[in-house]
Amino acid sequence: MDYPAPSSSLLVAVDAALTKFGEIDPERCRIVELRYFGGLDLAEIADLLRVSRTTVKRHWTVARMWLHRELEDNRDGRGTMAGD
Repeated sequence: MDYPAPSSSLLVAVDAALTKFGEIDPERCRIVELRYFGGLDLAEIADLLRVSRTTVKRHWTVARMWLHRELEDNRDGRGTMAGD
């Protein structure tokens, strides 16, 4: 299945959010990187980081919520990234 390419402003916003998140919570940011960019599933991440799958799942949930809120906070009223 083909997905549409994200806009450049979205990519910039995601990069900025991940950078900020990495400064706040490097462990959870690493899980996001391994999941999104490494393509690993939660069990593989748990094995790699030598933590339980439950811990990874909990960290993944928190990270997703934080990133979602951060990206939503950067949206304007039209549903696009500010500056688009």
